[in-house]
Amino acid sequence: MSYIAERRVEEKERRRAEILDAAEALYAKQGWDALTVDQVARSARLSRALVYVYFRDKEELLFAIGERAMRLLRDRFIEAAASRTSGLDQVVAIGQAYMGYAHEFPHYFDFCSRFHAHSVAIDPGSHEGACQIAGDEAISAVVHAIETGVRDGSIRADVGPPALFATSLWAFTHGIIQLAMAKGDDLERFGIAMPEFSSYAFGLLRLLAQSGPAAIKAD
Repeated sequence: MSYIAERRVEEKERRRAEILDAAEALYAKQGWDALTVDQVARSARLSRALVYVYFRDKEELLFAIGERAMRLLRDRFIEAAASRTSGLDQVVAIGQAYMGYAHEFPHYFDFCSRFHAHSVAIDPGSHEGACQIAGDEAISAVVHAIETGVRDGSIRADVGPPALFATSLWAFTHGIIQLAMAKGDDLERFGIAMPEFSSYAFGLLRLLAQSGPAAIKAD
């Protein structure tokens, strides 16, 4: 590739990143539903038509931001697991990392919620496909932690299929975060402080994984 061609590619990638950065900043500030392509163009100091050269529509912008969100989530899960020795501690650390991620990047957590509800066929080469791959890798980190825990004895052997337990834990933690973020005032009215709520929830997770009746089987 010639020097001029390389510069053109670099310029194209730089402009694309600027558009994406502008869209993400607006997403974080005002939410996705209120965001428009016109706002993105003005924020990036580009024409609306040029934005469409790089992104076919608002949905493609959403999934491009989501690709960042899901890759960061995967990385946070892997880092959290690597910081602990026992499998159970790894699982809890991943859950705590998810909660920290949601509070640090609420717009990324909002994307995760949207993506979980997204059920159309996904093109593997698209931003949606990249989101799915990163999400699968994040779940794989939880599965690996569970398998480690079963081997080292920190997680009971009859917990059930690791993938099933991992997705159940994902739903459990996601629900805790949603409740904490949306109903924090209600929890305070009940005399429940947020740190107490999260500590109690992860305590239940430990109790579930360590002891109790025989594994629950799916019908």
